[in-house]
Amino acid sequence: MELPKTARVALDGDISVFYRYTGAPEKPVLLLLHGYANSSLYYKDLMTLLSPYYRIYAPDMPGFGFTTVDFAKYDFTFANGATVLGRFVDALGIKKFAVYIFDFGAPWGLRLALQRPDAVTAIISQNGNAYDEGLGKPWEAMRNFWASNSDAGREALRTRVRTFDRAKGQYIEGSIENGDIVDPAAYHLDHALLQRPGVMDAMLSYFWDYRTNVDIYPEFQAYLREKQPPVLAVWGRHDVSFIYPGAEAFKKDVPKAEVHLLDAGHFALAGLEDVFAALMHRFLAAHVTRQASV
Repeated sequence: MELPKTARVALDGDISVFYRYTGAPEKPVLLLLHGYANSSLYYKDLMTLLSPYYRIYAPDMPGFGFTTVDFAKYDFTFANGATVLGRFVDALGIKKFAVYIFDFGAPWGLRLALQRPDAVTAIISQNGNAYDEGLGKPWEAMRNFWASNSDAGREALRTRVRTFDRAKGQYIEGSIENGDIVDPAAYHLDHALLQRPGVMDAMLSYFWDYRTNVDIYPEFQAYLREKQPPVLAVWGRHDVSFIYPGAEAFKKDVPKAEVHLLDAGHFALAGLEDVFAALMHRFLAAHVTRQASV
């Protein structure tokens, strides 16, 4: 097994994408996309476990982790994020890839799939949603924010999402199997990075823009229905934001989708990396690599 290394790639527009990578260059490519409010650090242990079998890349998206952008010029939308992601894979010479989509990573990854559908060899969804059925109760308040776009609503959201308890809660709330084994450094880092100048405004822009993802859920579904990519959905069944009917909904468009519901919350991977590695490698071996299971 090989520990992840870190690197940067410079893109036009004063964007420097920080990313982690591991695995031999000749192996099939696996692209790991983080969510809110974490970063590529989320995947470091999973990357190590899967490193013998895949060439793995995990970028920090604009506004997250250690990727740098000009906050005064960059427009924090999911469409722009997908564009940056496309430029990132092009800069690294990646032609085909399996993609792991989680939380915000789902619209980034699925928008990229719409742009280059033949590049995607498989999709692993971990609480990465593409269906109205997957939107939990917290999205009711978000829809109210989308409807009003008021300064008061924006500031109320800022207050709610920037706290340490919020950062910690995303890892442990609703988690049965992994609540006691999550590395505290994960949520301490997430919270610390949110406090940097300009970052919370970027997050609020993403929350406001998420409505555009819901608008194109039908396009994501049409892509899945028409292209039939292999889909593995491994979700924490106790996530209150992206609820488990969203995992089961993949079967509407990809009848052969494989669905596993774990006794975990939103950040289901944290502490269960060995479980995910086994499920993912068996799935990818069957659909992408034909190699033996972990």
